[in-house]
Amino acid sequence: MQKISSFYNKDHDHNSCVSVALSTANKICSEHDVRFTPIRKKILELIWSSHEPVLAYDLLKALRADKSNAEPPTVYRAIDFLMQQNLIHRIESLNAYVGCHYPERAHIGQFLICSDCNQFVELTNSSIKQAISREARKNGFKVDRQTVEISGLCPQCQPGPG
Repeated sequence: MQKISSFYNKDHDHNSCVSVALSTANKICSEHDVRFTPIRKKILELIWSSHEPVLAYDLLKALRADKSNAEPPTVYRAIDFLMQQNLIHRIESLNAYVGCHYPERAHIGQFLICSDCNQFVELTNSSIKQAISREARKNGFKVDRQTVEISGLCPQCQPGPG
């Protein structure tokens, strides 16, 4: 899987990312002995088709272009499966989904999200996770799930010098 460390420029090849994501998903599902059905594959492909968070409703609408009788439970079951296999993440603040850049290993979702163009960067900084866990323990809090989302402007959306 490609390692992403910065925001994409306008010339970025999304097709390459989709291809790598699908290949990685096939490998992971095979290793986990779970079925990577055509619907699950299509939902993952739709999520990876851009590098912006995608709403479940938009996934349903796109899926209906190929499968007119698709219903919301179909999309949500596929999303649940893809999340269980660490192939996608949910961006809580947007109620949307993004492809996981590091599906080979379980990790905490940390995201920089551009509030203008919706591009994002996934981080995997263990010191962020440790700091949150340490502060939670100091306050007697048991963390069940952790997602860190930071909104701001990506390099392409920041205003130029005055």
